[in-house]
Amino acid sequence: MEAIISRVSTVFLPRQIGDSRHCFLKPVKTTVRIPFAATIRASSTATSIDFEIKPDVIVDRMESSTSKDIFACPICYDPLTWNGDPGLPVKFTPGSRFQCRTCTKTYFNNKQYLDLTAASGAKEYGESTPPSTELFRTPLVSFLYERGWRQSFSFFGGFPGPDKEFEMAKDYLKPVLGGKIVDASCGSGLFSRLFAKSGLFSSVVALDFSENMLKQCYDFINQEKSFPKENLILVRADISRLPFVSSSIDAVHAGAALHCWPSPSAAVAEISRVLRPGGVFVATTYIVDGIVGALPVSRILRQYIGQISSSHIFLSERELEDLCKACGLVGFTCTRNGPFIMMSATKPT
Repeated sequence: MEAIISRVSTVFLPRQIGDSRHCFLKPVKTTVRIPFAATIRASSTATSIDFEIKPDVIVDRMESSTSKDIFACPICYDPLTWNGDPGLPVKFTPGSRFQCRTCTKTYFNNKQYLDLTAASGAKEYGESTPPSTELFRTPLVSFLYERGWRQSFSFFGGFPGPDKEFEMAKDYLKPVLGGKIVDASCGSGLFSRLFAKSGLFSSVVALDFSENMLKQCYDFINQEKSFPKENLILVRADISRLPFVSSSIDAVHAGAALHCWPSPSAAVAEISRVLRPGGVFVATTYIVDGIVGALPVSRILRQYIGQISSSHIFLSERELEDLCKACGLVGFTCTRNGPFIMMSATKPT
C-alpha cells in the first residue's frame, strides 16, 4: 500500500533539508510518498484518514527480487533478462548472465562483479580512457584508496571523514529509505559497504569503472564474516552510460567523485534519467568559488587543467546548482566546509 502523508513524524517520516543553504539539517513540513502496512479508520464525517504506521515501515519496501529488475543494456537501454534463480543475488550464482532482448548482447558475472560496460566482452578492441580515470584503475591506487588516500581528503579538502559524511548523507536520503540505491564511482566500496550494513535500503549497487577498485571492494566484503552480502551487487559501468532502466532507482550517491568525471553534464543527465520521480541524488566533491573562483584566470586555468587530465576538476556551488537544474533535477541544497561540499537534488515528481 502507498500513502501520501503531509506532516512530519518524529519517528518514521523523513526530514527535508532546511531553508538555509549552508546549515545542517532540520525537520520541516513536507509531503512524501511512503509504502507501508497501515490500518485505515474512516467514517462518514471524517475529513482525514488515520494511519497506524507499523515499525516495519522501511522493511516493507525491501523486496529482494527487485535487485535484478533495474538493469538495462548500456547499448540500447532496454531491460535485461537474467538466466539465474530469481531468489539469488547476482554475485552468488556461478555463470549467471544477463541478456538484452533487443540487441541480444550478453553480460556476464565474473564472480566478483557484473560487467555492464558497452565494450564488455570485446577481445580485440581496447578503448583509451582519460588519465584521471586510468589512475584509479591501477592496482596501486586501488590498494591505497582506503589505506591513506581517502583519509587525506580531510586534511587537504575539509572532508568531515567517512563516518560523518555517511551520517550527513543519510539525512539527505531519508525520503527514499527502503528503496534501491546506486553508489556511483564507489571506488573500493567504502560507502557501498556502509549502505549495505545499515539495512536502510532494499538493494545497494556498488558501481565503478575501475576493475581493481571493484576487486578491492570484493576483498573487503569477504574479510567481514557477518557482512550482509544478500543486498549488495558490484557492477562495472560507465558513469556517462548507466546500465539501469529509466526511472528505476530511488537514490544515487557519489562520494568524492564528481570532480573526476570527464563530463559532469553527461553523468548527471544519466543520473537524472535513472532516478524515479522523487528520487534523490547526493554527492560530495571539491568546489572553487568566492573571490578565487570568480577571477577570469581561475576559469581559464581550470579549463586548461581539465583539457590535460580530461577531468572537469572543480566547479563552484553556482555551477553545481546550474548543472543539476540543466539536467532536470530540482531542490538543490548543500552543506559546505571550506572546499568540501555535500549537495543534494531531487527528480521532480
